Amino acid sequence: MVTRLKLEYDGSRFAGWARQPGLRTVQGVLETALRSVLGERDDEGEPLQLTVAGRTDKGVHAWGQVATYRDEPVAPERLQALLPADVSVLCCEQAEDGFDARSDALSRTYCYQVLARRRPSVFMAATALWVPRPLELAALQECAALLRGRHDFTAFTPTDTDHVRFERDVIDARWKADGELLQLWIEADTFMRHMNRVLVGTMLQVASGRRSIESFAALLQGRPRAEAGPTASPHGLALASVSYPQRG
Repeated sequence: MVTRLKLEYDGSRFAGWARQPGLRTVQGVLETALRSVLGERDDEGEPLQLTVAGRTDKGVHAWGQVATYRDEPVAPERLQALLPADVSVLCCEQAEDGFDARSDALSRTYCYQVLARRRPSVFMAATALWVPRPLELAALQECAALLRGRHDFTAFTPTDTDHVRFERDVIDARWKADGELLQLWIEADTFMRHMNRVLVGTMLQVASGRRSIESFAALLQGRPRAEAGPTASPHGLALASVSYPQRG
């Protein structure tokens, strides 16, 4: 039996999703809670563990993370009682036989939030990057439009990497504005490590007049990491949703 979880979490106090010895991780606290209810081993006799749609980095949040494990569902309320306040179980239900949160995903959508105003926000300090200067929204939107389609994103991931494929298919990318809050919404088949954060750091250079649109466009041709902008802080980024094939 495969069970599917839908989760949200505040990544501020986590060392990322993936279990790491001696560190507080989302996978670690969730598996500890599940094992206290279901036991150490799943229904196939293997150590009970989660497979996740997107392995978020340290400090990155999730609004619609999806994970699976091989055992029966647990009432969300029962599981929630064993979890810290910065993780919420939105749904826990039986999935189709063979369903896998990672390999079955068609795309992931992320949102990066930027608060562009003179003074910081007490209430958004943990979820939006504060930029105390004006930003040109039209320039951000032009950059986002360039991302759609297939491109080589070598410039937007660390040079020291395990990635062997640097092309990604960006299904949609656009900046939205709600007053002083700017949001980059980006959907792609998969993402590379730090990809969205480097994209944001580089686009903010364009929006503040420190880099041209033409320079940004050239980076999508597989330029080296050193030519792109800085890696934006993780706290502005959230995994918003994951898309799967429609069944039936």
